[in-house]
Amino acid sequence: MSVRIEDKKIAIDLGESEAFLKFHVSKGKMYIDSTFTPEEHRGKGLGRKMMEAAIKYAKENKLKIVPVCPFSVDFFKKHPEYKELLG
Repeated sequence: MSVRIEDKKIAIDLGESEAFLKFHVSKGKMYIDSTFTPEEHRGKGLGRKMMEAAIKYAKENKLKIVPVCPFSVDFFKKHPEYKELLG
């Protein structure tokens, strides 16, 4: 199960479906717009894996992160160790 970064999307291939995180970049900021994990794959840490990939991408590209979707907002509330990345 590998995480891949495409144009404006971080995805995990799940065989017949995929989990994904959609984002856009504007003025030095990475906006996390939406996340989706198929119901049968929820609770397995896929959202966390995609958020970690987003954080890595932001660091590599010197971007601040703006969580927009509820999942990403909640993730950063639960992980204050990443607060320096928020913009």
